[in-house]
Amino acid sequence: MVLKVKWYFQIKFLDKKMYLKLLQLELQKLLLNRTSKILIFISFILPLCVIVLSSIKINFFGFFTLELGELGIFNFPLVWHVTTYFSALFKFFFAIVVVSMIGNEYSNKTLKQNLIDGLSKKEFILSKFYAILFFSLVSTVIIFGISLILGLIYSSYNEFGIIIREIEYLPAYFFKLVGFFSFCLFLGVLAKRSAFALSFLFVEFIFEWIIFGLIAWKSNVELASKIQNFFPLTSMSNLIKQPFQRIAITKFPDKSSLNYDYAVHFETMIIVGVWILIFIYLSYFLLKKRDL
Repeated sequence: MVLKVKWYFQIKFLDKKMYLKLLQLELQKLLLNRTSKILIFISFILPLCVIVLSSIKINFFGFFTLELGELGIFNFPLVWHVTTYFSALFKFFFAIVVVSMIGNEYSNKTLKQNLIDGLSKKEFILSKFYAILFFSLVSTVIIFGISLILGLIYSSYNEFGIIIREIEYLPAYFFKLVGFFSFCLFLGVLAKRSAFALSFLFVEFIFEWIIFGLIAWKSNVELASKIQNFFPLTSMSNLIKQPFQRIAITKFPDKSSLNYDYAVHFETMIIVGVWILIFIYLSYFLLKKRDL
């Protein structure tokens, strides 16, 4: 196991020329694909719609008017939680791009041609992973800008200490995207076809809950929950928990029954980080053993 993990740590992440070369290679492939361009555009533009929606007043048949910006959900530091949670829901658009990156390589025979042209299998996987890092970082920067703008416009608090409080939701958001897309990359390499890869994603979700149910049945729910927290999709989900109860608490502070743990935990980031290493290595391992 030590020898297997050693491969990952030998990768020259600090080699800027290699990084730029592989990233440029992957970006060129994505931008030449019309479907990928549309999905990438959608995944980036949808979070920006939050700003537009926050400023729109919705009239419900003359009975009352709803304006999201006036509900207090964009107050600092709550805004970091709200925007990262809902923006993460749009990750499925880029997930399609990730599995398509692999599916197209097989269907168009470009993977074999890249290897003939001198690209190693390790560099092939790294080019995909660097693209994942790049788009996850860009998405995180966009969400930072959106959250900051909404907070400065609508928040009742403008003290610097309050503004940066709970900003850890941003690295949690980044880890969530990288973890999810790395999983999609692994499924793409495993299945070779986009539809099958996305189907496996759904199967994994069901599988995690089946295991949870079996452990809860044979033992107890508390133990089942602790074990489930180490599963890939569950650990990614735990990075940013739903903010609905928290929003309700701000409106009904006397309802102690609504209290729950919504904080970002460093140990959850470590779990997701380990899964990222596992998925990238397994993607390389499968490709290395596969006869193309």
